[in-house]
Amino acid sequence: MAQRKNPAILFGYRLYVLAFFIFLAAPLLAAGLFAFNDSLFPTLPWRGFTLNWFFNDTEPQLGMFHDRRLLRGLYYSSIIAIMVSVLSVFVGTCNAFLFVRGNFPAKNFFYILMVIPLVIPGVILGISILVLASSMANSVENAFDIDLGMLRPGIFLVVLGQFSFITTITSLVITARLKKFDETMEEAAFNLGASRIRVLRTVTLPFLFPAMFAAGIVSFLVSFENFNTTLFLVGSEAPLTITMYDRMVKVGSTPVLNAVSFFLMVGSALLALLSIVAQRDKSGT
Repeated sequence: MAQRKNPAILFGYRLYVLAFFIFLAAPLLAAGLFAFNDSLFPTLPWRGFTLNWFFNDTEPQLGMFHDRRLLRGLYYSSIIAIMVSVLSVFVGTCNAFLFVRGNFPAKNFFYILMVIPLVIPGVILGISILVLASSMANSVENAFDIDLGMLRPGIFLVVLGQFSFITTITSLVITARLKKFDETMEEAAFNLGASRIRVLRTVTLPFLFPAMFAAGIVSFLVSFENFNTTLFLVGSEAPLTITMYDRMVKVGSTPVLNAVSFFLMVGSALLALLSIVAQRDKSGT
């Protein structure tokens, strides 16, 4: 006979869950709400519904789609996120094969070494990469009078900094998928005369594709919203997070930043939903 649950405990649990989701959703709802407020400040009272903070092309209510600096930041964020995603998925796939199929000394040690960047604060990663890259650039310039601009703050260092920990995420996601793979499918293909490359292209990678696609979306989102690591490595090509931070510091909070936040929330939700759909097996399991 099942034990009856204490009504007080059940009520407390439900209250906690409700409070937890309110705590998560309230700031997002407030940010989205003030993106449509016909006011110069993202505060109450409500002045009326407007789309000016998205589409208006004149001051003082210059919309985000006409704000050149915000659009430039959006462009740089997209370029960086795409580069990081492609690199992370490629290296993550290689890591998955290495740690699932490979057999080499100190395998567990190197696996732990791969996971470590996830627990290192982004600030520490950013500072470490900046110091290392700057030291290398200065040493080469002093010794050979060659300026390695790529090792100075800019897009390359931002990509390198984000790649250093995002590739761990893609590696774990793709590794988990590869562990479920039935290797007898590859053996059957080999017995039918298929080459290793063809087996990889027609059997293994199609099985891994949902995880690779989902890992790519996750890495894109993590890269796009990254701030801590990016702050120390950015140059003149400031991505959107740095641009918004700079606007907040110099001008203060304005509804156009709420409009950008709402746009990013909707875009992130759609990509996250696409990631979930991509990981579902066709069988529905």
